[in-house]
Amino acid sequence: MNVLNTEKAPGAIGPYSQGYEVNGVVYTSGQIPVNPADGSVPEGIAAQAEQSCKNVAAILEAAGTGMDKVFKTTCFLADMADFAAFNQVYATYFVSKPARSCVAVKTLPKNVLCEIEAIAVK
Repeated sequence: MNVLNTEKAPGAIGPYSQGYEVNGVVYTSGQIPVNPADGSVPEGIAAQAEQSCKNVAAILEAAGTGMDKVFKTTCFLADMADFAAFNQVYATYFVSKPARSCVAVKTLPKNVLCEIEAIAVK
């Protein structure tokens, strides 16, 4: 098992890792839309979805894989009314159309609007 860590994605804010690579499969922790450079969170679902996707991509890159190798995602939305706007951004990053679950949750860390976790092959 290899622990993944990159400064191009936000550091873990709890007792977990950014991700793991196990037997050629990469598992990312859920990525919220925190800019790793300055800790800021952009306004609005489109900007937050974009930053979450960038954070997932950075972890995958650190593992030696990419967004085109993702075969499963789990997405969390603070409000299902954001579903269409979220999908519009998501579709530009996850072009291989991985299997996905998308659920609405009561609250996300830092009161963000979305979170994305991914599983990919190397």
